Amino acid sequence: MKNIFRKNRTRAKISGTTERPRLTVHISNQHITAQIIDDIKGNTLAYATTVGNKTISKGTKTERATAIGTEIAAKAKKAKVTTVVFDRGSRLYAGRLSALAEAARKGGLEF
Repeated sequence: MKNIFRKNRTRAKISGTTERPRLTVHISNQHITAQIIDDIKGNTLAYATTVGNKTISKGTKTERATAIGTEIAAKAKKAKVTTVVFDRGSRLYAGRLSALAEAARKGGLEF
């Protein structure tokens, strides 16, 4: 129940624009997905996931989160995106989520 309130509170404050799209992260028990979304146009600009990706799906969950962070930063550069708004959803900023964020920052994204 607390997760729903936290998600709604976080999402009410965050919206992606054309200049600063939203980087949203979904972490399940097995897979990690990151998307860069322009909320004004409703387009996904970049997308990275461990689903079906045999090179990233090996290692610990934190290592996979780091690999997804690096991959989404590379795809964001290709899409000419440098600054984003980080949408953590209902998750606390710790563990796999912070590993993904730090890898994205090292890859060149600013947030």
